[in-house]
Formats: sequence, structure tokens, C-alpha cells
Amino acid sequence: MEDINKEVHEAFEVIKNGGIILYPTDTVWGLGCDATNEEAVKKIYDLKKRAESKSMIVLVNGDRLLYNVFKNIPSIAFDILDCAEKPTTLVLDQPTNVAKNLIAEDNSLGIRIVNAPFVYKLVERMKRPLVSTSANISGEPTPTQFSEISQEIINGVDYVVKLDQTKICKKSSTVIKLTNDAQVKILRK
Repeated sequence: MEDINKEVHEAFEVIKNGGIILYPTDTVWGLGCDATNEEAVKKIYDLKKRAESKSMIVLVNGDRLLYNVFKNIPSIAFDILDCAEKPTTLVLDQPTNVAKNLIAEDNSLGIRIVNAPFVYKLVERMKRPLVSTSANISGEPTPTQFSEISQEIINGVDYVVKLDQTKICKKSSTVIKLTNDAQVKILRK
């Protein structure tokens, strides 16, 4: 537990100062920053060589932050999350209180509630959402473990979290789009 607390402290200090981190999520290794900091978000887009038109997701640690980002959440969202057997990202309409360059052209944003201890504690400390996107250059395969992350990505971040570096990640989260008019679409199983 001491290692997690130390890593949370180190990562928080970097994020607080506008930096980006490389960290283990509840799915794959991710690149992250303060989801309300437009300049930090741009650093991730630049590092990934990804167009800003391809949005990223944010991680929260519970309903309080979820409602801080989305004022209108379809009730089915909670049914889906309660029944989910693996990490599930919901793409919801009309996000607020996040950097504008995180919001997709259709005014939506992907969000996932996390349980992984490191990410949960980091978000708790930040008191705001954490950006999450796979730790790869856009178009390249998503690394399944730390050893597969390119040196360019590692060199491009301000801090590498020293946890779970031998863990093999099974796969990314399920992604489900829910619109405010009650349409449901599975984007990734």
C-alpha cells in the first residue's frame, strides 16, 4: 500500500503542474493528465500523433465526478454498469467541466468508473477526472504490457508510474454509446 500511496503522490504532483503520466489502468497501460487542462490534453494528442477529432476518454472514481461531467445521465447507464462483467466505458452526451479538446465533434465523451486502487486513489486526490488513452502512437497496436510500450512514448511523458509493470493486460474496455434520447449502441465489445 505504501508503494501505491507514493506513486499516487508522485503522479499527482506531475498532473497538478500540467504534466502527463504513463500509468496502469484497470485495462491497458494509459497516458493521462488532468481532464480539465486543455494544454495537458494537447500534449497527449501530440505525443500520440493523434488528431484532436479522435476523442479520448476520462476516468472517474464514482458517481460524484460522473455527475460533475454529465448533468443528464440516462438511467439505463447505471443498469449497464451494474451488470457489466468487465470494465465498461460509456459514451454520453453533453459533457461539462472538461477541456474542450476532449469533447468529440458530436458533443459526447467516453467515461469509465474505475476500481483499480492506484487510479481510484489518484482521481480521489485530483478531485477531477483523469484522461485515459492507450499508451501507443495512433494507429499502432495497443501494448498489452509495459515492455511493449515504445521508447518514444516513455520518453514523451513527464512521469512513469512504477506499479504493475509486469502485468499483462487482457484487453480494452467495452464501449457503449448512450444518447440522451435513449439510444444504445455498442461501439466495442
